[in-house]
Amino acid sequence: MESKTKVIIAGAGIAGPVLAIFLKLKGYEPVVYERTLSVPNAGLSLCLQPNGLRVLSLIPGFVDKLVGKQISKVVHYSLLPEEEAVLAESGLVSKLPETVGFGLFGIRRPKFHRQIIEEAEAHGIRIVWGHQAVGFEQSEDHVKVTFANGNTDTASFVIGCDGLHSNTRISLFGKEPVSFTGLTQTGGVSPAPDARRDYGMRNFYADGAHMILYPVNDSEISWAITQREPETKETWGHMDEEAQRAFKEGPWSQWSFGAGELVRSCDRIVKFGLYDRPELSVWHKGRVVLLGDAAHPTSPHLGQGANQAFEDVYHLVRLLKKHNPSASAPSTELLSTIFTEYESLRMARTSALVKGARKQGEARVVEGVEACKARNNSIREAWRDGDAITAGYMELYSHPFLEKSDI
Repeated sequence: MESKTKVIIAGAGIAGPVLAIFLKLKGYEPVVYERTLSVPNAGLSLCLQPNGLRVLSLIPGFVDKLVGKQISKVVHYSLLPEEEAVLAESGLVSKLPETVGFGLFGIRRPKFHRQIIEEAEAHGIRIVWGHQAVGFEQSEDHVKVTFANGNTDTASFVIGCDGLHSNTRISLFGKEPVSFTGLTQTGGVSPAPDARRDYGMRNFYADGAHMILYPVNDSEISWAITQREPETKETWGHMDEEAQRAFKEGPWSQWSFGAGELVRSCDRIVKFGLYDRPELSVWHKGRVVLLGDAAHPTSPHLGQGANQAFEDVYHLVRLLKKHNPSASAPSTELLSTIFTEYESLRMARTSALVKGARKQGEARVVEGVEACKARNNSIREAWRDGDAITAGYMELYSHPFLEKSDI
């Protein structure tokens, strides 16, 4: 019996295990290597959006297992003392399931991460912990991967899913500085004051700050406050006790419309800087290619980071099936054809969304009463046109496939 084509995936974050499942379903033998020793309990939440959920739905039965909360409306509030009011409220997101198949779904990130790891393992995928890929030696028909602990492994080709600080990217294209956006986020997950209430997704706009919140299950709400501050590393570590207490007693603890109550009632507050990276002109060299945050890391203001990684997964696997339907060991020339087509489909879209996310962050966090009032007026105007909002949803969420999947 001919052995299956082995593929090494660097990174068992959000994208790597999902990619591994699809490769396994298509006849490859993926192995996932992850630098951490176990599934980390890091991060707050994810808003899974229709484009990402459409990809996840191709894993039989998986979406039905997810534990989270459907988001049925979006509300915008001004917290300016001079203008404390509801700016806009829309239930158009509740129409998404009937137009694009899925809605917005809030979920705890650690819970989701554990579920995708368990799903990958249930598909027979080997995940090797405590192995950070640091070197890639390519030959005519394979790649030898060296890990920080000195171990090595070999596969037909390698896919780097190792995130913002990707060693795969460094190995291919050299070191480059990550780009701090000038914004930080401080956030947590708090008990929902009223489990019967439909909180939806809420945006709060203050002078020099923006807060977003949404439910992640029937009893908890995830929230994050964005501010313009000096650089803070992307460690995802929680603040020390004193810093958390000071934050809970800060000005945001007095915010109205229920925002302050969530800050005061949070047990564990984390703080992190928001980063992206310069665009690359290609995402591959030879038999090694990048995917997700390793290729196009983004700030979170459009909520598309994980969802774009899933679009990457869909198209890369679709192209492997198209050009290599037997899942046999591909030549470097065939991989070049596949990876180049993948880049041509994904680069423009992800670049536009990375820029759009940074622009959104800049527009939300402004300082000074007049600038804040101008921002508030822009929000009112933008959400007044329901047809434009619907068109924007369709543009974003009709991907990655317009009608029927072809993988």
